[in-house]
Amino acid sequence: MPTQSRRERVREERRDLILRTARELAESEGWDAVTTRRLAEEVDYSQPVLYGHFKNMNAIVDAVAIEGIEELTRILGAARRRAPDAVAGLHALARAYLDYASHHPAVYEAVFVRPTDLAFASVDSPLLLKSAFAEIQAGVEPFAGADDPETLTEVFWSALHGQATLNHGSRLRPNHRRPRVDLLIARLSGNNSSPSAD
Repeated sequence: MPTQSRRERVREERRDLILRTARELAESEGWDAVTTRRLAEEVDYSQPVLYGHFKNMNAIVDAVAIEGIEELTRILGAARRRAPDAVAGLHALARAYLDYASHHPAVYEAVFVRPTDLAFASVDSPLLLKSAFAEIQAGVEPFAGADDPETLTEVFWSALHGQATLNHGSRLRPNHRRPRVDLLIARLSGNNSSPSAD
């Protein structure tokens, strides 16, 4: 039995190395640079070993996306809960989302831009995806009023995603990131005052 545990541990360490290397390559060179051949060279394993862990390149990208979703969910929840009130919480959540997209563009792309086999926005969505959406909804819900909170969350999330994507592509004025978030929160919350925390 201990041998089996060691074998499983080695297998898990190898899987983690593959994912870490894929993520590092994608962040430094873009997803086009991440191929199974390149990964095999970088981790010093054969391609069949990679295929023993992941059926194809899309499965590797999806695994990186799952790691990213876990990270983002923790970050959004922590940012929102540290805020002194609902408006500041929504500001903190929005900034944390955009900061994550800015600091981890390849992971963000894996989660929200690239084609994926992960089921978003359906009853079949993994609990992890539902938890990430719930973190955003927790920040939006205090401002829903008579609106459907889930729909309002989708609208808010779409606005953040649009900003994240356009910021990354240098399509928006870089020195107006904060005013864009402030305006979005002001419109959603009905509170036109500046946020209490940066």
